[in-house]
Amino acid sequence: MLTADRMIAAGIMLMSLYFMWHAQELPIGWVGATGGPGGGAFPFWLSLVMFACAGGILVRSFRDTPANTGPFFDPETLSWIIAVIIALTTTVALMPWLGAYIALPLFLFWYLKIFGKHGWVLTLLLSLGTPVFLFFFFEVTLKILLPKGITQPLFVPLYAMFF
Repeated sequence: MLTADRMIAAGIMLMSLYFMWHAQELPIGWVGATGGPGGGAFPFWLSLVMFACAGGILVRSFRDTPANTGPFFDPETLSWIIAVIIALTTTVALMPWLGAYIALPLFLFWYLKIFGKHGWVLTLLLSLGTPVFLFFFFEVTLKILLPKGITQPLFVPLYAMFF
């Protein structure tokens, strides 16, 4: 378990360094007097926080005595992780065809209702509310278009309202 903690922490630190390196291709600081943060600001600072958190885990793994020295994953946990990885991979693969606004609610429905066995209210609230939030956050506020796939024609009236 301790070796796995150290390996994962080191891997996250390496990924964070890679992300920070690529984020510097865009401006990280403030752009203009009223322009706001540059395009690389969020990825850079998020990666820096990830690096610091993983560094804390790495330091703690050398300093503290481990509470659990058993296997990192038991077979049941490993099967759950594999199921979620398959579902996420399927979601990403479906995005070009179905679009983010169909693929993400399908994943959320599966994850919450079928995999997590949560109630209908929470499942429907998150499965239907998340795409609405993502539309307003990314497309209206940040002007970042998410993949639409077959739903592209449905967005023409919304674009006319907001752009």
